[in-house]
Amino acid sequence: MQDKGINDEAEPRAAVFLDRDGTIIEDRGDLSEPSQVVFFEDTVASLRRLGERYLLVIVTNQPGVAKGTITMEDVARVNGHIASTLARHGVSLLATYVCPHERAAGCRCIKPNPYFLREAEREYGIELQRSFMIGDHPHDMTFAAGGGTTGVYVLTGHGMSHRGEVPADVVVADGIGEAAEWILERAHCSRSPE
Repeated sequence: MQDKGINDEAEPRAAVFLDRDGTIIEDRGDLSEPSQVVFFEDTVASLRRLGERYLLVIVTNQPGVAKGTITMEDVARVNGHIASTLARHGVSLLATYVCPHERAAGCRCIKPNPYFLREAEREYGIELQRSFMIGDHPHDMTFAAGGGTTGVYVLTGHGMSHRGEVPADVVVADGIGEAAEWILERAHCSRSPE
């Protein structure tokens, strides 16, 4: 994908990595059709604001591919719909990374392994230490920590049911809107005086 010239003056290579199901769209199991995608009410506005300062990257585990309940073509079609819907509303995704394996397979790309963070760092020059990860599962927070990014845990999707498994020092937000606010406030406060 083509690089975006975002934030060339302050933080041109920082990114917000986003889990997909339960974080930016409702978690409705293995999605095979675009018609099954339901965005959270504040997703588009939140990502539009984040996209003004950060590159946006989706990282999603889709073990349904390995289980045979969906295909990579299904995943690509759903991800394409998400990207095109966001684009129509002024939100541009830099990349979408998909792990199609079951956890038992022991692959290197499944979260919480930070494989895709390293890929994004290598492919796009993203500065992980200035980047963030928003997700609704403890694996997303381990993924963030393993790559040196800051995790923000949301209580949508699986968030509430796994809340007790998240380390006490992890930032917890009600959803994508509050997570975006926290990230943007942190970015504002960390800017150097002019």
